[in-house]
Amino acid sequence: MRLFGKYRMTTFQIIAFGFIALILIGTLLLSLPFASRKAGSVGFLDCLFTATSAVCVTGLVVQDTAACWSPFGQAVILTLIQIGGVGVVTAAVSLAFLSGRKIGLMQRSVMQESISAPQVGGIVRLTRFIVLSSLGMEAVGALLLIPSMIPHFGVGKGIWYAVFHSVSAFCNAGFDLMGAQEPFSSLTGFSQNGLVNVTVMMLITVGGIGFLVWNDVREHGFHWKQYRLQSKAALFTSAWLVILPALWLFFFEMEQIPAGKRILPALFQSVTLRTAGFNTVDLNHISRSGQALMIVCMLVGGSPGSTAGGMKTTTLAVLLTTAFAVFRRKDHVSLWGRRIADDTARQAIAILMMYLLLFFGSGLIISRIEGLPLMSCLFETASAIGTVGLTLGITSHVSVASRLILIVLMFLGRVGGLTLIYAAQSVKKGTQSTLPLEKITVG
Repeated sequence: MRLFGKYRMTTFQIIAFGFIALILIGTLLLSLPFASRKAGSVGFLDCLFTATSAVCVTGLVVQDTAACWSPFGQAVILTLIQIGGVGVVTAAVSLAFLSGRKIGLMQRSVMQESISAPQVGGIVRLTRFIVLSSLGMEAVGALLLIPSMIPHFGVGKGIWYAVFHSVSAFCNAGFDLMGAQEPFSSLTGFSQNGLVNVTVMMLITVGGIGFLVWNDVREHGFHWKQYRLQSKAALFTSAWLVILPALWLFFFEMEQIPAGKRILPALFQSVTLRTAGFNTVDLNHISRSGQALMIVCMLVGGSPGSTAGGMKTTTLAVLLTTAFAVFRRKDHVSLWGRRIADDTARQAIAILMMYLLLFFGSGLIISRIEGLPLMSCLFETASAIGTVGLTLGITSHVSVASRLILIVLMFLGRVGGLTLIYAAQSVKKGTQSTLPLEKITVG
């Protein structure tokens, strides 16, 4: 794709600029007088923060969504969530396909990078599957939520709330409209509602596990051996990242809740803390050790080609497998009888270092600026860069500088740090000569 004369944009630049353009459009729409309940009550920075959080499907907010935004503003936020969830490129290609335009090789290549597809072949068919399955799951989720929403909010508002929370949950956004009852309350009022909990957990899991995984399930059913290695790693890692935190929360963080009523909150919080941002318990009542565990899970995030952000479950799987290979002095990194490429392991290490530096460095800066406890600030920065949306309640009170830092983290977490680095490199460097080899002692 060419822009500004002879300059040719790379696929990574197209993806990055696509998200930036959508954020700016969302910011302008939210800045309109009728987007908020009180005209002129929301400043430009708050509109930018909200638009970034919606497009990057994070869920961190500086204004309560139900109390601040009008129905039009809520519709704008929901649209941004939907496009940001399935991906800006996916949405653009879908519109082009529906309008009858031919999808060229360049568009297919961008689409491949956007959803982390293994090959260009069949990309249009995969795009159609992503869009139709997303809309289908959101419709099912809304239908399941309606019986619980109507008794609380009436017919019209109940249906709207069911649709809004279904899309928000599937896209792992974490935006909610429960501020109509109590500001910034998320789903705490439904902590023991089985239908709401199970439905939202189902939507979060389906959206966060990755479209490529579900495409494998569609094609191969339950024949595990026929799945691609990426799907196996995503499913296996995701399962453990739900089970282990749920057990910790159940036994160590919720002793004040009767055992019989502890299962749903523990399981729900375990599912939502990596990607979605909803909560059914007050996170300020979680111990520091519990919050540290949550930070780790938030940094991991969802799976590649999903609606979730974070380092990704497959990155964690590659890191752990690489460590075990070093411990056992193996020449190659392998998983389920397949050798993992060396450049994949290097990318995983680079992603880990990037996320740790950004999350920890930003937390230190915000803690210094605001004079807040470091753990609370690290929780917010992990939530931002992991595009999770869970908060200890400090985001809505921090200064302009801290909000700008969180905006940058949300953008990096959704688009991907490596994508932005590659986007900055418009031209590939030529082949470099091989340098002399010299060993250095580590560990």
